Amino acid sequence: MKKTIGIIFLSTIIVGLLSACGSSEDSTSNNSKSADEEVLKMATSADFPPFESRDPQGNFEGFDIDLAHLIADELGYELQIEDMKFDGLIGALQANRVDMVMSGMSATEERKKNVDFSTEYHHSGESFLTGAESNIKSLDDLKGKTIGVQLGTIQEEGAEILADKYDFEVKKVDNAGLLVQELNSNRIDVGYMDKTVAKGYINEQGLKGFDDPTTSSPGMGIAFPKGNGLVDDVNDVLKKLEEDGKIKELEEKWLSDME
Repeated sequence: MKKTIGIIFLSTIIVGLLSACGSSEDSTSNNSKSADEEVLKMATSADFPPFESRDPQGNFEGFDIDLAHLIADELGYELQIEDMKFDGLIGALQANRVDMVMSGMSATEERKKNVDFSTEYHHSGESFLTGAESNIKSLDDLKGKTIGVQLGTIQEEGAEILADKYDFEVKKVDNAGLLVQELNSNRIDVGYMDKTVAKGYINEQGLKGFDDPTTSSPGMGIAFPKGNGLVDDVNDVLKKLEEDGKIKELEEKWLSDME
């Protein structure tokens, strides 16, 4: 009898413990869901200084990174940043893996078919980047040369158009850093990239270059999934940051040596 009572008592304890564990897991799940609602998930391609890159400790830094933090703070979100290849950013938005993209992305009409953009927050233009000893100084000098571009960028689209007219070959690589490596290793003759980014490499590595006189590209915008309600909120914040001089401060911090 005592043995039977002991078994019943032990079973009761086990059931109680299991119920408690189940309640705890449910509570954790609910808390995580609640916390997730306060998180703003942003994707970027951190190979695009001075807009987004990593410092020696591996932390994200740059104009876009600082601006994203200001936006998140204004909206009351915790910012989480995911690093990925540039040509995968729009796909991440379409799959709702992230809430927004900030990656020096030009708000082109073609991209607007797939994502929504904020108001433009910066405009650079395009430049051709050459080696320090290069004699390439104009579009006419590009005939027969190999021009490197980053996959998925507006420069990839532009280079394909220019290649027909100026008779050069286009080589596509995964990121801007690799583009410079290809240039320094003489695997390409010229790199074609954002003007501000090109000037950064010119200043840092003693390279040369010239602006593309043929393009009038759109400015950079923050990308969102189609129909996302955050666009209007972010536009309001961008307007406020512009009026408060905060964007100007970031330009002076990150871009003043590049303009």
